[in-house]
Formats: sequence, structure tokens, C-alpha cells
Amino acid sequence: MSQQTVDRAAISRDLPEPMPLRRMVGPGVVAVGIGMAAGEIILWPYLTAIGGLGLLWLAIATLAVQFVINMEIERYTLATGQTVVAGFSRWWKGWGILICLAGAFQYVWPGWATSGSVTLTYLVGGGDPVWITVGVLAALGLLLTLSKVVYRTVEVAEAIKVGLTLFFLAVAVIFVISLSTWGEGASAAVTEFGRIPAGITFTLLLSAIGAAGAGGVHNLVLSNWIRDKRYGMGAHVPRLISPITGREEAAGADRYTFPTDEANLGRWRVWWKRANAEHLATFVLVCFVTITVMCLLAYETLFGRDDLKNDPSFLRIEAGVLAAQVGDWLKVLFLSIATVSLWAAAMGLLDVIGRVASDFLRRNYLAGSARWTEARLYLAVVWTEIVLGSLILLAGFTQPLGLLIVSTCAASVVTLLYSVLLVRLNTADLPAAIRLGGWRLGGMIVAIGFYGFFAVAMVVTQLQRL
Repeated sequence: MSQQTVDRAAISRDLPEPMPLRRMVGPGVVAVGIGMAAGEIILWPYLTAIGGLGLLWLAIATLAVQFVINMEIERYTLATGQTVVAGFSRWWKGWGILICLAGAFQYVWPGWATSGSVTLTYLVGGGDPVWITVGVLAALGLLLTLSKVVYRTVEVAEAIKVGLTLFFLAVAVIFVISLSTWGEGASAAVTEFGRIPAGITFTLLLSAIGAAGAGGVHNLVLSNWIRDKRYGMGAHVPRLISPITGREEAAGADRYTFPTDEANLGRWRVWWKRANAEHLATFVLVCFVTITVMCLLAYETLFGRDDLKNDPSFLRIEAGVLAAQVGDWLKVLFLSIATVSLWAAAMGLLDVIGRVASDFLRRNYLAGSARWTEARLYLAVVWTEIVLGSLILLAGFTQPLGLLIVSTCAASVVTLLYSVLLVRLNTADLPAAIRLGGWRLGGMIVAIGFYGFFAVAMVVTQLQRL
């Protein structure tokens, strides 16, 4: 489709007045609330426990790369009110199909919910993680189903989770992590830059970068979240309302543009500056603090032990060390925060795939359907994921870390794919005055190389084992 054709199909309206920065806070919190789980609680601390602090540089690099990618996702929706998946699908519907299938594959493995159930059994002293997880998934599905405005429910849940996690991190800094460990962490981040500790496979590395902050389809849903938060041209698009508890709204126009006159461009610059500030402060900073403190905590309590296994049982060992060093109350707090964080992430991930798939299906195949509104499609996808995830567990695939590695490796490969598509989208399909360019274009090229290197390295490593 040519740019001329695309412009004729879009509706031109003025860019709304920018909202105050304090009112824009939300999408970054949701993103970090969902992302602050498998990577920050399990994968990165596990890597630190077995390999030391030499990978902190990789976590920092991953967050920097993700900031660049995420802001390009937000750029397109700010300017058009359309999600980036819908933007990709305007060239070829196959891109949307591939991303939806990749998202379904990435999140159908209930590693987050299962990990939360396992930490609950450590906390209470027993229980069957499989049946606990099945019950939790059903409860999360009901919560999303009964939410009048789904985004508000997810935002509140993830904000509470982030607040509780930051409280725990402050406790860990005060009572557990020594000054010498802080010094070793700072030194390792600089002196070991670019090095991979012995014993760390590329599969684990690809999984870790896929779980640092956000990853995969998770990032793409920033489009949906900022649209529901009324960012930019997203203010012209109705929000996702539950068909059970709220009034359904039409899907709205597919794509908007705004005149590139000085008044609109002035508003654009304010929107863009504030969107960057919101994401930097709520997503990047919180992820950085969380990964750093959790890795330092794992190093302080676990590094050098020879009884660590390739499963979440190291969290039980870590909790025991915390109880011995500080008191049982810290063990209870640690395992409680881990459980809540992982379950909140599971809810957010159900929302992620529900939004991506329903947006794509509605706009490309069911735009004229009175029965299959976007809200009904959303709930159908969410409950399908719940049923499939439960069947996977009941079939015997119950190893939490294995489920997480499958999901997060898939996330890294998906991120590589859509990073390439984003460069095309934001250079060719936006007006010259607001399109991707300069250092951000260079940053996207670096991002493609970053994810591409680890993906290729993983494939080569696996082939060498055949």
C-alpha cells in the first residue's frame, strides 16, 4: 500500500492538547508491573547465583535497548491512534497473524502463574502447584471478565504490585545487602562489560534478556495501553469495555492523522517529551532498580553454594538464608512478594495477548460483525489461553523454570522481528516532521543487532549439540 493510499484512508483531526505528566503516568507502570516478575525474581537472580555479578552489564544494556524500542511503539500510536500490530498488518496481514501466534505461544506456557504457586507452597509449607495454578488462572480470568474498564483494573493491580516490590527492595537494602556487595556490583558492571561468565548458556542469556523489563509481545501492547490512557491521537479511539459489566463501544476509525502545522507540531513535541519522561521514570528506572537489587540480594545470599538446582527451589534456599540472617519475618515477606508479583504478572500477560489478538482480528477480519466486538474477542482469547495453559499443566508440563525459558526465549525472537518492522513503520508511514530518525534510528539498528546476535548465538549453540 502506498503512502498516498494510506493517507487517504486515515481521518485527519487535530492532535489533542497534552495532558499533564502526572496524569500520563500509568502505561509504564503497567509494563513494569507485568515485566517485573520472571526476570527480576527468578531468571536474573538465578544467573547471578551461579555466575556472579558479571552479567549486570547485560541487564543494563537490555533496558537501554528496550527503552528505544518501546518509545518507537509509542510514537506510532501517539501519532495515529492505531496499534503498531494494526500498522504492520496494513502492509501484509500475515505480520499480524505471525505476531498473534507468537504471542499465543509465548504466553500459553503458564510459567509465571506456576512459579507464583510454587513460591506459595514454600510459604505455607505444602500444596499442589498444578491445581493452585489452575485455580489462580480461573480467578484472574474472572477478574478481567468482570472489569468495567479492563485497563484500569490492570493498572491498579500492577501499581499495587510495584509499590509492594519497591517496599521489599528497600527492606533488602537496609537489612541484607552489604556495602562490599554494592562495590562488587558496581565494579563488575564496568570491568566485566561484554563478558559472559563460565557456565552460562546462550539459551539462558536469550531467556534473560527476554525477561528483563518487558519482552516480546508484551512491549507491543504499550500501543493499546497508551491508547486506553488517551495519549495523543489515541484519545479519538474508544477504550476496551467489558461486554458484561460495561457499555460496549464501537471500534472507532482505524487510523488518524493530524495536520503538520505549527500548532499541532507544538503539541506533538510536548506529548513526545512527556511520554519519554513517563516511560523513563516508571519503566526503565524501576526495572533497573529491581534487577540490580534482586541480583545483589542473590549474590549476597546464594553465590558460591553448590546445592542450587535449575529450578525455583533456589528461592526457598534464599528465603531460608534471609530467615537465618535477619528473621522469619523477612522470609515471609520475600516469598509473599514473589507470589503476588508472579501472579500479578500472569494477569497482565493474559491481558497482553487478549489485547493484541482482539485488536488484530477485529480490524482485519471482523470489522463488520455485530457479535464479535473487540471486547468479546478479548475475553474469548483470554479464556482460551487459560484453558490451554491449564491443559499444559495437567498434561505434566509443570517445571516452572523450563516453562519460563521457553516463553522468554520466544520473547527475544519476537522482539527481533518487530524491531525490524518498527523501523519500516516509523520511517515510511509517518509524516516527515515526526518520523523516526537521528540517534533513535541508530538506536533501533543497535537493538536489531543486539537481539539478532543472541538469537543467532543460541541457534548455533543448539546446532553444535546435535
